[in-house]
Amino acid sequence: MIGIPGFARRLLGSRGMRKLVQDRLAVGAMCVIALYLAAATAVGVFGVITEQDATARVGPGKLVGFFEEPDAETRLHYLEFYVEQIENALDRRDPDKALEAIDFFGLRAASNDPDAMGEQLDALYETFEELYETQEEDAFDADPANYERLTRLESDVAALYAEPDDGLRRWSLLLGTDVQGRSILLRAIYAIKVAVQIGLVAALVSVLIGTVLGGAAAFFGGWVDHLIVWLYSTFSAIPYIVLLMVLAAMFLGSPFEGTLVPVYAAFCLTFWIGPCRVIRGEVMKLRELEYVQAATAIGFGRMHILWKHIIPNTTHLMFINFSLIFIGAIKAEVILSFLGLGVKNEPSWGVMINQSRQEVISGFMWQIGGATFFMFALVLAFNILSDALQDAFDPKHV
Repeated sequence: MIGIPGFARRLLGSRGMRKLVQDRLAVGAMCVIALYLAAATAVGVFGVITEQDATARVGPGKLVGFFEEPDAETRLHYLEFYVEQIENALDRRDPDKALEAIDFFGLRAASNDPDAMGEQLDALYETFEELYETQEEDAFDADPANYERLTRLESDVAALYAEPDDGLRRWSLLLGTDVQGRSILLRAIYAIKVAVQIGLVAALVSVLIGTVLGGAAAFFGGWVDHLIVWLYSTFSAIPYIVLLMVLAAMFLGSPFEGTLVPVYAAFCLTFWIGPCRVIRGEVMKLRELEYVQAATAIGFGRMHILWKHIIPNTTHLMFINFSLIFIGAIKAEVILSFLGLGVKNEPSWGVMINQSRQEVISGFMWQIGGATFFMFALVLAFNILSDALQDAFDPKHV
């Protein structure tokens, strides 16, 4: 335990920590949270997935995910996309460079020779025309040979491209693509960084403000208590969502619009109210206990007693509120981004859900499903951990 601060040493060796690690469900939740934190670190610090990767086109629009089989019409639509990319490149003033510039997350044109690629395209047009006519007559299922033609056409179109060997492209298409052809999986993983970043900042700042104000209000009393109670009562009187929207809208037209600063400000100025109330109530009980009165009789200053003897005994409440605010900030970000007041210039789960509205109308559920699943897993893990923290560290549960 050398090198570990005294507070951390006491925490790791406490009865509450031993009880926490014995809870298998809580340990599983911590493993899930650790996985999300590792993904956020890999994206935010090491750039494993960049913003360009999450916003670049990787394939045809509305490509279905791993367990859904597209119908023949949809498969033909996918093939049209890949053929059109080659056709557009050949129509450019410099087709050699245009073919070389084709890159869908590692998928490139098989050749930079315009003549060779043109010949390959000409050989495909007859099959395309036959399948188009069958599709117009609505008799695709009437002749099994149509499926054979479609399968052969897929192989011929695939020959136009060189598939990367690392398997990353195949992995990026596990959840399909959105209407703009961007990888849903890459966007959802990149959004983990945004969610963790917002959750950590909002939870840390809110718990810090709430602990300081709540502890000061209860311990000093008098005008300090009246002022802080009036302050959080005023904020609480405003509907939560309305307050978030007003605070976020204050930054519209400012240099901070489009950044995460409006989101941080909106969350930190609202989420401190809960910790403040809870800490205030706990400190009002702690200040009457014998050890606090003994410290006062010995002659310790009021600030010393507050920070050395009272605030450390509210640690369990700080942990619980941190966990609750973390998930609250993630859910609130989704609401604000859905309303157009949250994250704007980078992928987030709220942005993905907002952009999937038209897709849902047409029956394409992969983007909203992917964003919801990633958010659900993290929120559920933190909910389980919050209950476990309360059971382990709250003195009433010991």
